[in-house]
Amino acid sequence: MAHSTAFFRTAVPVLLALAATSLQGQGLKIAAGDVGIAIGPVPEITGVRLNLRDDRRFRRATGLNVTVWSPTDDVDSEVTGLALGLPLTGAGRLTGIGAGVGVAVQDDFGGLGIGVLGLGSGGDIQGVAFGGLGLGGGGDGTGLLGGGLGVGMGGDLQGIIIGGLGVGAGGSATGLLISGLAAGVGNDLRGVVIAGLGGGAGGSIDGIVLAGGGVGAGGDITGLSLAGLGIGSGGHLKYVAIAGLGVGAPRITGLAAALGVGGTDVRGLVLAPAYFRLEERGELRGVSVSAYNNIRGSQNGLAIGIVNIAEELHGVQIGLINIARNKDSLPVLPLFNYHP
Repeated sequence: MAHSTAFFRTAVPVLLALAATSLQGQGLKIAAGDVGIAIGPVPEITGVRLNLRDDRRFRRATGLNVTVWSPTDDVDSEVTGLALGLPLTGAGRLTGIGAGVGVAVQDDFGGLGIGVLGLGSGGDIQGVAFGGLGLGGGGDGTGLLGGGLGVGMGGDLQGIIIGGLGVGAGGSATGLLISGLAAGVGNDLRGVVIAGLGGGAGGSIDGIVLAGGGVGAGGDITGLSLAGLGIGSGGHLKYVAIAGLGVGAPRITGLAAALGVGGTDVRGLVLAPAYFRLEERGELRGVSVSAYNNIRGSQNGLAIGIVNIAEELHGVQIGLINIARNKDSLPVLPLFNYHP
């Protein structure tokens, strides 16, 4: 009880002083030059500054800047040091530590940021930053960034990014992305992605992607991709792609394994328990193991299945029914078919 009384005896006069100076439109500065203590809308200070809400008059604070509410929209200020919100704070640019229930920076943020509900920046975010509900910025995000629900940046992401539900960037991403549901970027993705539902990129993916649902890219996918449902690439799918239902890409190199696999230029090993389809004028160079190998182009290698069909066979078919349409004699054979 004594502690509470002491707190109110200290806090109430300070709040009254802040309110009075703000209402008067001027601040109280106890300083030698610009070094000291400022109460209210003092434009510049090195030391300690206390204000209800910063506005366009505020230019610079080096040290400790404490506010009750976030700045007005037109603020153009710079805080270097600690910006503390009781409950909200922010600045035009913030370098150092930003902490509060909410932290809002209009331009760039760099340092350590903690927003109990959220942290946002109109520009870049660099360093270590976490928003209880979400973290977002209009520019690039670099460092260790986390959001209880999600992390989203308009530019690139680089570092370790963790979002409870989602992680997204309008540009590219490099590093480790972890998301409870989905992780996606507008351009290229390089590194490791772990997503409960899906991982995707508008450009290419290079690295390791583990997703409970699907993995997709408008360009190439290179590395290791594991998905509970499907993996799809608009370009070249290289090295290892394993999915529960389907894998598909115009070009596949390496291992592709799923219930169904499809491609045009396939080189390596295909494991498709249900169905493998090679598109017209395509080419298989390697081995395909599937119940139904439907090779509508050229097979150069081995096909093992129940039914094997090749428009142009240059290799071996092993199965119950084997059809090589380019053979002049005995194009259909049981158990085994061969054409050089």
